[in-house]
Amino acid sequence: MDSNTVIYGVIGDPIRHSKSPIMLNRAFREKGINGAYAAFHVTPGQLEQAISGVRGLGFRGLNVTIPHKIEVMAFLDEISEGARAAGAVNTIVNDNGRLIGYNTDGIGYVRSLKEEAEPSLAGKTIIVLGAGGAARGILWALAQENPAAILLANRTESKAAELASSLSPDYRISSLSWSDLREACSSADVVINTTSVGMSPNIDAIPIDATWLKRGAVASDLIYNPLKTAFLAQAEQHGCRIHGGLGMFIYQGAYAFEYWTGQSAPVDAMREVVLASFGK
Repeated sequence: MDSNTVIYGVIGDPIRHSKSPIMLNRAFREKGINGAYAAFHVTPGQLEQAISGVRGLGFRGLNVTIPHKIEVMAFLDEISEGARAAGAVNTIVNDNGRLIGYNTDGIGYVRSLKEEAEPSLAGKTIIVLGAGGAARGILWALAQENPAAILLANRTESKAAELASSLSPDYRISSLSWSDLREACSSADVVINTTSVGMSPNIDAIPIDATWLKRGAVASDLIYNPLKTAFLAQAEQHGCRIHGGLGMFIYQGAYAFEYWTGQSAPVDAMREVVLASFGK
């Protein structure tokens, strides 16, 4: 680092588990960019101050993770069309003091799902577990793929109903009561966990019983630490195809890198360094 180094980072609560600094610093090195990326623990009460700090210190870009993806929007100058439709921001670009919010979660997730597990989502029935900021971006991106139906389930059922009703009717998203979830899973083509249940260090927790899924269906988890969650391990034993969160993590970071730098992201190097950090 020197006086010309451009600063980037990620904010969240918790944040110590994040592999973003490893991945993005490798990307900067790979492309010969004088940039540095760090993780910052920001609690909800500190969010407005943190965003003011981005302006004041001249950070070029920021990633935003749990639990700030929705609340951060109030402190930005502009929201991209995709992020506005999703109702959540995970990437901020500082354009000469003007902070612009984007959502790369959804597009990163769908790219990964199609490459690694289900090449076509058209006509499929998809269940999404969780109604937080991560779910919002993914729901919007899934809806662009013309599925037959997207069913949204959350333990606090009012949150699922509220989120489903806030999105365009054209997206064919409806809420599903938790009590009906088991039956719905038995005929779904893809079941996606967008919650933090099963994330390190609570690696034995599962969002639902994976044996509810039909054999051959895709069980997908946004969590990438651990690489294979307890939910995915159970689903695999049950005869499901599984899809972990690493690909989404790589691609959401790659899209953010491209927004910040205007250069194509070194995706292979980014994946390599993250896998190496897991000892893979």
